[in-house]
Amino acid sequence: MRQIKAFIHHVRSAIVVEALRDAGYKNLTLLDVKGTLKPLSESEQSYSTDAGVVISEVRISLVCEDSQVDDVTSIIRTAGRIGPHISGWVYVSPIEQALPIGGPGS
Repeated sequence: MRQIKAFIHHVRSAIVVEALRDAGYKNLTLLDVKGTLKPLSESEQSYSTDAGVVISEVRISLVCEDSQVDDVTSIIRTAGRIGPHISGWVYVSPIEQALPIGGPGS
């Protein structure tokens, strides 16, 4: 299994989530984060005393089977793209174990 984390601009988050859901990936986590992606406009920027100029980004996380990684990353990279510049980053990490909390058999 793999964990996929994508850091994208807020304006693309709904489109990415919809594309993933349409492809059958429904167990997603979204988190508002501050990051250093290139801002789309000055209004997107803010200042952090810890990091300087930052923008508000979304981190989308999900876990999938190894065989699904190319499909998931392709969906995120296509739906999350804005113009010719880098619009975010996708990271893929191994998952050693995934255990349910509650439900049958727990």
